[in-house]
Amino acid sequence: MIETKWQRYWEKKEIFKVTEMPARPKFYCLVMFPYPSGRIHMGHVRNYAIGDVIARYKTLRGSAVLHPMGWDAFGLPAENAAIEKGIHPAQWTRQNIAAMRKQIKKLGLSYDWSREVNTSEEEYYRWNQWFFLKMVERGLAYKKMSDVNWCPSCQTVLANEQVVDGQCWRCETVVEQKELSQWFFKITQYAEELLEHCQQLTGWPERVLTMQKNWIGRSEGVEVDFPLADGEGSLKIFTTRQDTLFGATFVVLAPEHPMVPQLIQGKAQADEVTEFVTRVRQQDKKIRTAQDLEKEGVFTGSYAINPLIRERVPIWVANFVLMEYGTGAIMAVPAHDQRDYDFAKKYGIPIRVVIQNPEGSLESSTLIQAYAEESGYLVESGQFNRLSPNEAKKKIAQYIEQQGLGKRTVNYKLRDWGISRQRYWGTPIPIIYCDQCGIVSVPEDELPVKLPRKVPLTGKGGSPLLGNMAFLKAICPKCHKKARRETDTMDTFVDSSWYFLRYTDPHVSDRPINTQAASCWMPVDQYIGGIEHAVLHLLYARFFTKVIRDLDLIQVDEPFTRLLTQGMVVKESYYCPEHEYLFPEQVTQDGVCKLCLESGTGTVVEVGRTEKMSKSKKNVIDPEALIAKYGADTVRIFTLFAAPPEKDLEWSDEGVEGAHRFLNRVWRLVAQYAGGLKKIKVDLQAFQGLPPDLKAIRQAVHRTIRKVTEDIEADFHFNTAIAALMELVNTLYLAREEDQSTKGMAVQSKMVWKEALQTVVILLFPFAPHIAEELWQRLGNATSILRTAWPTHDEEIIKTEKVTLVIQVNGKLRSKIEVLADLDTEAIKQQALADPKVQSWTAGKAVRNVIYVPGRLVNIVV
Repeated sequence: MIETKWQRYWEKKEIFKVTEMPARPKFYCLVMFPYPSGRIHMGHVRNYAIGDVIARYKTLRGSAVLHPMGWDAFGLPAENAAIEKGIHPAQWTRQNIAAMRKQIKKLGLSYDWSREVNTSEEEYYRWNQWFFLKMVERGLAYKKMSDVNWCPSCQTVLANEQVVDGQCWRCETVVEQKELSQWFFKITQYAEELLEHCQQLTGWPERVLTMQKNWIGRSEGVEVDFPLADGEGSLKIFTTRQDTLFGATFVVLAPEHPMVPQLIQGKAQADEVTEFVTRVRQQDKKIRTAQDLEKEGVFTGSYAINPLIRERVPIWVANFVLMEYGTGAIMAVPAHDQRDYDFAKKYGIPIRVVIQNPEGSLESSTLIQAYAEESGYLVESGQFNRLSPNEAKKKIAQYIEQQGLGKRTVNYKLRDWGISRQRYWGTPIPIIYCDQCGIVSVPEDELPVKLPRKVPLTGKGGSPLLGNMAFLKAICPKCHKKARRETDTMDTFVDSSWYFLRYTDPHVSDRPINTQAASCWMPVDQYIGGIEHAVLHLLYARFFTKVIRDLDLIQVDEPFTRLLTQGMVVKESYYCPEHEYLFPEQVTQDGVCKLCLESGTGTVVEVGRTEKMSKSKKNVIDPEALIAKYGADTVRIFTLFAAPPEKDLEWSDEGVEGAHRFLNRVWRLVAQYAGGLKKIKVDLQAFQGLPPDLKAIRQAVHRTIRKVTEDIEADFHFNTAIAALMELVNTLYLAREEDQSTKGMAVQSKMVWKEALQTVVILLFPFAPHIAEELWQRLGNATSILRTAWPTHDEEIIKTEKVTLVIQVNGKLRSKIEVLADLDTEAIKQQALADPKVQSWTAGKAVRNVIYVPGRLVNIVV
């Protein structure tokens, strides 16, 4: 089999192995590494094919290309498999990696497997621990109490993805919020730099940058102290709308606010508030901040003083305020914030207009919705009346600071990164707890802290590492007395936050990163991955890069120069309202659910829905089965041709067949001439004075070189590049000699055809490398295409000039037209159809086909 032959050749010759080559420009092409689930899917195939085209193209353009692959190997699925199937996570992971590596190699991807990384191996995760210790030294890693998802039945902490509709994914018990001591990375220390450096990321999609900026959420405002009306103390609120302070008619606290118990002490509402706080704290925080959430609250019975008007305002607790943002306390201005307006209307709280619209028509008694615009002027705001909101913001902020009522400040939505996980299959946190010395870091020369092999994996009772006493018992490095190890492991996002740096030299053993190698290859020139990673993974990778830079291991500020977020692979699912997703065999030819027919409930018409491919939707296509039937090149061509990389790809069996037919046409075309052209050497001098038919072939070839090159360079328009190749192949078929061989062909003609066919093969190579390599060899070339150069077009050949074309209708001459030589095919066809003489022969008839032979004729079939 051709594909097996060339995969073995590439591996034996180490074609894709790369080293630092200062004389050549570097290009680092990286696709997000996969979790080793055991099976690749069509999303993997599409993603990897995109990266492979770029890597091969850049190599042909003369770059030294780093194109590595590895495994994001820690994670919860391995632990679940251990619980459900009785197989150790390490064994499950190794088996899956072996299976997926074999599947990926069948695609013929140009990975340098000598750089393979496995994040669950000790030589990798020891450096996770090393970075952790360095962060502890710099105050970037710390421990504090924090709310976690807690299953009271399983007696364990749950990750967000293990909470389904507020219930434990395993036992369906309602999940509670519980406060536990957790480790955090202080990503907020880099918040401003992370935001500012978004301006440098000109090669990133705008929507990803917007998501990053929104997640960081920088806001300028003031912190203002609202003194308690009774007793000592005050509530510190943060607001970006200090211009509305005179309109604050109540204060709202998060249920988690530490002052809530003090405020309700001795109040009649104490039990009601306690019940409310307990209930709301169990709710998912994403749900609590949703726009459509019903706003709920309860009055604490206490009051604060609005410091600008010295007026008592009630203090409420509400479900829509979180401790994670600002101070966990807000001033509520119902006239100028819709959320506050809805809340005030629901609970009968006063509304006061303090910003008048330009028309001067707002009155508190007739207000039907909040006026949230920052236009108009201030009213009922003392010395600040008649100022615009923007002017008032500045002057009120100055006044607050002058009067000692608060201060100007910058706030961020970004919270520090909680990395503690009560799981087994992850990086152990290198910390020891000593009764005498407290929290003590494991010495660097004792790294890695290894995962013990024997642990009880039940899914219950906290961290599985608690069940291994040999791991748990430790000696304090300071006082040398008995101590215990930390049993939390690190969030697996830690593994993927610096793996791209390890690829630059995965074999260095005395430090995490070979600084010299990283200086050669970083930053990643092209990063490719799903939009689902647009925030957390990319943000954490950017954070880690900056921390590692500050450790003087690298010199770059940002890890990824360009980012491509590819679309999903989607397929129509068979859907029945009664039985949901169906397999095709469960649907009749008339589109009726067979299950409904069998149950006697009547016929139910099948509903087609386009969904992301998934097992649950019963619309999965097995890549291995496709490769076995059509070959890897066909699968690659289809995934690259069916849609631009950034768009969703809708699966089509007809599209796969079409890709297969195209490759067969290429094969037949080149094979037809290969034997007779094998020994022909192309001499450019021989191209002088070509006859029109040969000149037209060269023009088509060089036009295609230009088109394919431009399409790859311009945001990777692989679909239109392949379309241009298809058009060139069609042109060459139409221009073939009648006897379909090189017998009797002049040397000049042979050279034109040799140049044309070699160009087709080289241009095809990034997309369908196996067939291209085989045809390249059959055309008389002894080395891999990867050792040749990408062709360049000659503008002189395709420069604009007019040519006369014969117009035929059903093969008979009916007219002639003059067109620009480099006019695209579709425009030429339209010009031919619009010719008055041609229209007289096509009037009232259906045009079945329009065939264009470049530089010679257009034949209209009616």
